[in-house]
Amino acid sequence: MNDVRARNKVKVIGEGAQTIVFAHGFGCDQSMWQFITPYFEQKYRLVLFDYVGSGNSDLSAYSVEKYGTFRGYVQDLLDVIELLQLTDIIFVGHSVSSMIGMLASIERPELFGKMVMIGPSPRYLNDSDGYFGGFERSDITELLEMMEMNFSGWASFMAPLAMNNPHLPELTQDLERSFIAADPVITREFAEVTFLSDHRKSLAEAAVPTLILQCSDDSIVPLQVGEYLHKNLKNSELRLMQAKGHYPHISHPEETAALINEYL
Repeated sequence: MNDVRARNKVKVIGEGAQTIVFAHGFGCDQSMWQFITPYFEQKYRLVLFDYVGSGNSDLSAYSVEKYGTFRGYVQDLLDVIELLQLTDIIFVGHSVSSMIGMLASIERPELFGKMVMIGPSPRYLNDSDGYFGGFERSDITELLEMMEMNFSGWASFMAPLAMNNPHLPELTQDLERSFIAADPVITREFAEVTFLSDHRKSLAEAAVPTLILQCSDDSIVPLQVGEYLHKNLKNSELRLMQAKGHYPHISHPEETAALINEYL
């Protein structure tokens, strides 16, 4: 297990009997939590890590066989929890990590005490059964093609759309830098795994008490998705944020931390 610490760039900060594990979203890494951790490190022990293929993780540990489905990312999370011998954790996941955390909690419910999902979605694609995820299949195909043909062009297109905070251009620039710093091939594969996934059937199996933080005006996850999740996740609470965009822990850390603290 020793290699997990280096492989996933595991970092532990803060004091406290209870542990919060922060899991970053697609195209990002653990540095995305930098504005949030100060609100928690006095009272909790905080665990940060990078999924294999992201941030400063060991890229040589990446393979399509392992990470071509969510399974590989779920295993990364479970490996980190096992490495530190944690139980009863508070899990805070952004975006795709919300579902990764949920799947891990279905597999090992005893490891999870509470979950916080920031901008989660069980399925990004609209479905013929009336489900509205926000994207048509053709949108995703176009996005993946753009990533393949012109990765930096994709990054500069995606960052302002996802951040949605034109009055703070430096946040958009930071996000764009994070996208560009990532390995283009791995990032595109992670995008495909993320955007074509469908975890609606797993929702009924999830039992850990969950806070769903839904941003207003999120270009990646529409309001209907937050409502759908709340309706289908037992023990869940839905809070609609004033924060706009898909990265409230970066653009609105105070509101994000306040809602998490209130829930805890």
